[in-house]
Amino acid sequence: MRVHLLVADDDPHIRELLRLTLTKEGYVVLEAADGEAASLALETDNVHLAVVDVMMPGKDGLELCREIREHYDLPVILLTAKGELRDKEHGFDSGADDYVVKPFEPRELLFRIKALLRRYKLVSEEQIRIGSLLIDRGGYEIRVRGEPRPIPLREFELLAQLASQPGRIYTREQLIKLIWGADFAGDSRTVDVHVKRLRERFADCEDSFAIQTLRGLGYKLEAREE
Repeated sequence: MRVHLLVADDDPHIRELLRLTLTKEGYVVLEAADGEAASLALETDNVHLAVVDVMMPGKDGLELCREIREHYDLPVILLTAKGELRDKEHGFDSGADDYVVKPFEPRELLFRIKALLRRYKLVSEEQIRIGSLLIDRGGYEIRVRGEPRPIPLREFELLAQLASQPGRIYTREQLIKLIWGADFAGDSRTVDVHVKRLRERFADCEDSFAIQTLRGLGYKLEAREE
């Protein structure tokens, strides 16, 4: 499975330019002409990164960026014709990971996309197989008994980290640093929430693996034979 990029911009020429540039690099490009169409694409497709124009009709890019931050774990690059410091501040305050001022060089945007994907740990060539579970870290894909099982980015990273070393105990603090980054300012209990979601999503895989809680220590993934 290839990385899916969402390009949300009301300018069809910008969308076409980015589609041509990015598809040549092997990405799947989803296009949206406004914020509502972008929201629908996020709901119906497994988007890995979004390139969002600030000035769109209806739901603008800042509102869409806040929506993405609230409901999804994926990097966002804002496109804008405004390059003032205050405008950039508004963009980053809305949750953007990067900010590109129009007009821009498509190759520069491509470099920024690749850098963000690396930061979000989407670029890897490792595959992990445990029973009926297959984790493709390079393609950001999980399959169960051969069928795709889409999940949010943070849950994917957490499961892949635990599955990379079955039996190893990870503390919450270690997982926070590995998955969310050393500058994460939230509660370490967010790990508990994500583990709970993983257990619910993969309840049908108990014959292959289980994520165990070790009181006072942390979590480990136990591989089981089918």
